[in-house]
Amino acid sequence: MSSVGSPGRSPAPAVSPRERALLLAALALLTTLAWLDLFHLGAAMSMAAMPGMRPWAGTEFALAWLMWTVMMVGMMTPSAAPMLLTHALVAKSAARASRRFASTAWFASGYLLAWTGFSLVAAAAQFTLQRAGWLTPGLAPARPALAAGVLIVAGLYQLTALKSACLSHCRAPLRFIQHHGGFRPHASGALALGLRHGLYCIGCCWALMALLFAVGIMNLAWVAAIAGCVLVEKALPVGPRFARLSGLACAAWGLALLAL
Repeated sequence: MSSVGSPGRSPAPAVSPRERALLLAALALLTTLAWLDLFHLGAAMSMAAMPGMRPWAGTEFALAWLMWTVMMVGMMTPSAAPMLLTHALVAKSAARASRRFASTAWFASGYLLAWTGFSLVAAAAQFTLQRAGWLTPGLAPARPALAAGVLIVAGLYQLTALKSACLSHCRAPLRFIQHHGGFRPHASGALALGLRHGLYCIGCCWALMALLFAVGIMNLAWVAAIAGCVLVEKALPVGPRFARLSGLACAAWGLALLAL
């Protein structure tokens, strides 16, 4: 792995500027499409078809699952760029050496598959809370206790060792790859590795995603703000410190709501 960079740091680009630009453009396009679809879903769910305005059926649950999946794609794709660029780097090196290597698309598919599974759990939680009357038809918290509880739990999780461990895997692509046996030459291996990376990212970011139950699931301003927090945590040098500070802020906000 020495040919692609030192552990824990992003490697120097070995792909051509054109290839790098194409990959980043593809990620930007995927993110843009997800956000456009999210705006469309938000408009659709503001009408009578919104789950919660009537008893849920299969269609309503599928719509909620789709909404969460699209939201996760829009929020998490930008922060996955360093990992995907690292995979593309090694794929390019393998191609130059005439060695077999799975496409980066397989790795990305595994990563997004993990977040699709998370979206299923989030949709089930939304269904449960709406059925219990804890969410309004507009997908905002119906009781201050829900918002306060989510904020406190999410804030405290940001301070845990598990959060720090998962964040360290997300922040260091090469370290993650080396820790898990290196890159995989076959599609199934690349898919599994991408899935594992996605699970670490869920471990890192699930509490931030849960904040949507406190501020409004379809509050797109907060969706964008949380996506920005994810990007800061995973991509900037201040990420770990920012995670702890944001955790303290969330916990304090939750305690303030309880005191009202």
